[in-house]
Amino acid sequence: MTRNPTDLPVLDHWVGGAAWAGESTRTQPVTDPALGVATKHVRLGSTADVDHAVEVARAAYETWGVASMAARQQVMFRFRELFTARREELAEILTGEHGKVLSDAMGEIARGLEVVEFACGMPQLVKGAYSENVSTGVDVYSLRQPLGVVGVVSPFNFPAMVPLWFFPIAIAAGNTVVLKPSEKDPSPAVWMAALMQEAGLPDGVLNVVHGDKEAVDALLDHDDVAAVSFVGSTPIARYVYERGTAAGKRVQALGGAKNHMLVLPDADLDLVADAAVNAGFGSAGERCMAVSVVVAVDSVADALVAKVRERMATLRTGDGRRACDMGPLITREHRDKVAGYLDVAVADGADVVVDGRGVEVDGEPDGFWLGPSLVDRVPTTSAVYTDEIFGPVLSVVRVEGYEEGVALINASPYGNGTAIFTHDGGAARRFQREVEVGMVGVNVPIPVPVAYHSFGGWKASLFGDTKAYGTHGVDFYTREKTVTSRWLDPSHGGVDLGFPRNS
Repeated sequence: MTRNPTDLPVLDHWVGGAAWAGESTRTQPVTDPALGVATKHVRLGSTADVDHAVEVARAAYETWGVASMAARQQVMFRFRELFTARREELAEILTGEHGKVLSDAMGEIARGLEVVEFACGMPQLVKGAYSENVSTGVDVYSLRQPLGVVGVVSPFNFPAMVPLWFFPIAIAAGNTVVLKPSEKDPSPAVWMAALMQEAGLPDGVLNVVHGDKEAVDALLDHDDVAAVSFVGSTPIARYVYERGTAAGKRVQALGGAKNHMLVLPDADLDLVADAAVNAGFGSAGERCMAVSVVVAVDSVADALVAKVRERMATLRTGDGRRACDMGPLITREHRDKVAGYLDVAVADGADVVVDGRGVEVDGEPDGFWLGPSLVDRVPTTSAVYTDEIFGPVLSVVRVEGYEEGVALINASPYGNGTAIFTHDGGAARRFQREVEVGMVGVNVPIPVPVAYHSFGGWKASLFGDTKAYGTHGVDFYTREKTVTSRWLDPSHGGVDLGFPRNS
């Protein structure tokens, strides 16, 4: 890091295996949300800065793209060892810039490490197929080859895990990467890039350029960027997909969500209440897989709301370094926006059961605090129901039964995650078949797939044909080449002008 005139450090880009200031002089404060004060500044890269990073990545691809699979594997295994040994260091960085409590930060790192471990098996994952003697003396086989330079644009809510969904697979498959992390919490990206270099990754294979829309657009428009992976809100995901594909790139763009949890009358309400609190308020609700709507059948709704409220009373909101249950929101502006939905709820006739605006916190008064909030009887016409609030506001919508609940979920424009809580195996089986959502939990509130399956939703929650990580990730970062080969026998002779025959 360099210094700026206010004596706060400035976080540089990471290009070519080293910190790099770039051409742009624009910067932005990076704030500790629990303190409400800036702790550093981050550079905001220009189009020229992105162009330089892509040029460096392109040069690195000339050697990394043809490196042996064994060499790539050794880097990934070493990275995994270093990461595991030093993950607490990263967790402290996450808490200091995002605000999530340390236990949440450690959980984020653990899920990201799963993808690193998956990428360690890349030689098995990119094996082609071989068919011998498809015609007399003719063999056909397929190869999976890297794309070249790929871009990754990641969000603020998981500044370690989401980049880890992408760059380990891309790099292990032979690509080079330009990563544009969120400017709100950019340090984890640079920390991981430096650790990759320590693990033996050649200079220029993984580059980090900080920035805002200018940097994103530069990645989307650059002729030498073959593909872009994105996670963020649905409007921006749609924009990234449309602009990137118009420029001829592969694009996987994961958007927003409004995740429902259907509770049937036979469900264990204690289990459901625990799940709703964990899924609704973990990471302060700033996650695309958070449960934001509990769809409760009328006959159990009152009892369930009471149990959820009881558990919410035990939660401690405060500085994530003080063993609290829930930390602050990412910025003051976002906190104010989320808090404003509680006024909307009242105006729309909903019942605010728990109002988090008056929460007592274990933290500094200038932190961006909003306590867990519970809103019952939310009309489906209210913005509290329709909007992705992305904060600790849990809504309850009451329905008469299973059919109305599924119809409600399927009517949503989003299709990221959902869950059903029941003891009825037949109902659960029917739900997983009928619900129009990409990731489904049965008595599991946040059904994030393990690394060897793939993450992604349906409808307005995913733009593009491939999901993140798993086999979809391997397919996205490689392209198949099919070879038809014939080696002539020495006895071959003569001329045949006929059409090739399968004989």
